[in-house]
Amino acid sequence: MKVTIARFNPETDAEPHQETYEVAVRKGARVLNVLDAVRDEIDPSISYRHCCRGGQCGSCAVRVNGEPALACMQEAKEGDLIEPLNLPLIRDLVTDIAPAIAQMAWLNAGDCLNCSHVSAEDIEEISPLRECIECFSCLSSCPAVGASTYAGPTAIRQQRRLNLDPRDHADRVEEAVAKGLFSCTTCHKCVEVCPKGIETPRKAVEKLRALAVSRGLALPAHKSLAALIESTGRSVERKEPTFLERVPDVIEPEGTVRATVGFFVGCMFNARVVQPALDAMEVLKRNGIRVIIPKTQVCCGSPLIRTGFTGFIPELQERNIKAFVDAGVDTVLTMCAGCGSTLKNDYQTPFRVADITEFLVELGFEEPAKVAGTYTYHDPCHLLRGQHISEQPRVLLKSVAEKFVDMSPRCCGAGGGVKSGQPEEAALIGAVRAEMVKETGADYIVTVCPFCEFHLHQVTGLPVKNIASLMLEGYRKKDC
Repeated sequence: MKVTIARFNPETDAEPHQETYEVAVRKGARVLNVLDAVRDEIDPSISYRHCCRGGQCGSCAVRVNGEPALACMQEAKEGDLIEPLNLPLIRDLVTDIAPAIAQMAWLNAGDCLNCSHVSAEDIEEISPLRECIECFSCLSSCPAVGASTYAGPTAIRQQRRLNLDPRDHADRVEEAVAKGLFSCTTCHKCVEVCPKGIETPRKAVEKLRALAVSRGLALPAHKSLAALIESTGRSVERKEPTFLERVPDVIEPEGTVRATVGFFVGCMFNARVVQPALDAMEVLKRNGIRVIIPKTQVCCGSPLIRTGFTGFIPELQERNIKAFVDAGVDTVLTMCAGCGSTLKNDYQTPFRVADITEFLVELGFEEPAKVAGTYTYHDPCHLLRGQHISEQPRVLLKSVAEKFVDMSPRCCGAGGGVKSGQPEEAALIGAVRAEMVKETGADYIVTVCPFCEFHLHQVTGLPVKNIASLMLEGYRKKDC
């Protein structure tokens, strides 16, 4: 097979470059086997790391076609592009991981005579965090690293691991704050690329943030937001009639009823950007879907969970679950990626939760007319990684867009409380996303998240449309 490998010799090369090699390997060969073949048969000077060859040491982590992978575990494919991790480069595929290792904290037992006993419960909570093999794939992929002083997912995971260990005597919460705890956008890219699937945002970042909040170390903007939610049940202040004030309790569809659902509007679509939610109701009506809208629903709690203010969460969960149970629905639709991810992952609901794009594609939808323009799609992190929904929005978008240009996913910087708490960092992350949008040549960006919508418009200057609004535009054009 032919593969392309990034090469760099600091003694002779001004910049890294790519070279293509053709090697003979057995069926099912791993990327590491290909690298071995290049070294043994073509160029013995090629540099790369490897050790255990069993996915346990993390030494051989590289990027394959842009995404981190363990070379010993990733099956090689014709045309693969093999590059180093996005870390300081030493030579070829070898990166300098010494700075990352220096950020790692180590057990500080203090006076061992006073070390506490490690209980079975401690071990159970620590265990998922101990599986890290320090391949630094997460560090290489983290959008917040480079846009702030954030030490990265590996370092914060270690802080939480030691924080849970009763033998450790250091103040890991204060250390984590100093290492940029509130810089994580909770985009879950680190989970996506982790060979061990460690849930660093949920099991480390959010847990440490809750401890930081309990000690008065929260960011001022997050304190204000938490106070607003606790006093009003909403994360956005009412400045005009809200969505819930404008719509009836039940919206009947046009023609035959094909399905009945509840609708969870979320704070942004309820009070800040109401029109997309109203447009979504028209799209659901058009497709034979009866919508029941409980007026007692409140904030899902996502802004509180992400920023560490978890004390008020049980009450919000109880109120929301009761609202939809009382409505008698077995499916609740969301159109905010953050709300949907929270209801699916942080609640125990007696009903199904589905994103509007997920439900429409599953049920089947009326094809709209094509709307003029070139469109690209931005994957909200809480939809892509929080709900594992990627293809459905693209199916809808392709049905209505005159021209669709796809774009690879990347966090825009709006999530995890970063936009409100550290806007300069959010802007830097957004600037990278803006360059990716520019490369598509799109006239419009389409997304399924109000936070992404606001932020992307800010950093790109382009119009950003909700998928429901664009579909309604297509239906109205079809009716003309």
